[in-house]
Amino acid sequence: MCISYSVGLHGTNNSTDVKLVQILLNENLGRLIPYAPLATDGGIGPSTLQLISEFQRRVLQMPNPDGKVDPGGQTLRELRAGMSAGLTPAKLQGIMLNADSVRIGRYYQPLITMMSNSQINTPLRMAHFFAQLGHESGDLRYNEELADGSAYEGRTDLGNTQPGDGPRFKGRGLIQLTGRANYVAFGSARSRDFVTGTNYTQIATDPNLAVDVSCWYWTTHGLNSLADADDLNTITLRVNGGYNGLADRAAHLQRAKCLLVP
Repeated sequence: MCISYSVGLHGTNNSTDVKLVQILLNENLGRLIPYAPLATDGGIGPSTLQLISEFQRRVLQMPNPDGKVDPGGQTLRELRAGMSAGLTPAKLQGIMLNADSVRIGRYYQPLITMMSNSQINTPLRMAHFFAQLGHESGDLRYNEELADGSAYEGRTDLGNTQPGDGPRFKGRGLIQLTGRANYVAFGSARSRDFVTGTNYTQIATDPNLAVDVSCWYWTTHGLNSLADADDLNTITLRVNGGYNGLADRAAHLQRAKCLLVP
């Protein structure tokens, strides 16, 4: 379900739901010429209310629009039917609600390129990928673990065998790569050196690498097939090692399915 509560006139107007409806209305602007795009701010102002009613009047041919979008209702179904195909910056914003326009711009093209290269190329695969990416990166806001990495010092299971390896090889990327052994493995897969000097920092500072390492992790852990099976729990277990943040991952998945899955 795209929204949890009603949006519009006399609706509940939860800000997350309103933002999704605003994005869907903007996706349908070709049917609402000459209206201008709405600000996707989650606020139920006069412009949003007017556009909901105008959509119902023009597209649904409702003589007396109620100005409200209900979960599972006809207006929502038709808004989704009028979406453009594939991933757009606006849809990415709808999934990553806390990302600002700078972060959307930084990561949009790398995501398009790297996901295609990794066969994350069906609506359901993309939805599950974004569900995990959204939670792990805090909606594209964090490309490096906030902790200093000292907890990983001496973790031989991560290949951290040299002094300072814990902080040096702490989590980086949008799905975080952790430990010397994983940095070596990713470097080997890409014919790059992420171990010598300060090369390890590139995985956080280069948007292409931050996305690429996430796609590499996804494919090397067999997550496309689990996405095909719509198995959120097992994907979360393989990404997280447990089920931390499962509710948030599920919320991201719901939004991604709404905007990507027909």
